[in-house]
Amino acid sequence: MTSSQSRVPELYQHVLVVEDDPIIALGLEDTITDLGVADVRVAANVATALAMIEERAPQFALLDVGLVREKSFAIAERLNTLGIPFAFSTGYGADGVPSAFSDRPRLPKPCPTEALEVVLRRRD
Repeated sequence: MTSSQSRVPELYQHVLVVEDDPIIALGLEDTITDLGVADVRVAANVATALAMIEERAPQFALLDVGLVREKSFAIAERLNTLGIPFAFSTGYGADGVPSAFSDRPRLPKPCPTEALEVVLRRRD
């Protein structure tokens, strides 16, 4: 096996987490940082997340589907337009995500560290 075949993809280094539960958000931030990601920013709602994306686009985003009184699909649409990869973190089944995003990874809540690490590996 050549070194390029055995090389593990690098982690994204600038990640946006959109999560409205502060305990879950803190846990995700700590876990992602512990995996080796340099910059993790957290937004609790759609408006804040969109502003953060415009200020400095992440390399990857993890979106909680159900935020307080709103869904994260407007964020997903913006990320899609910008070509930024993202995954959903949700307690909902496949029916909770519109078909336009059916190709995006979905992580369960609570999210196993191993599954989180897989989606945080660069694919480019």
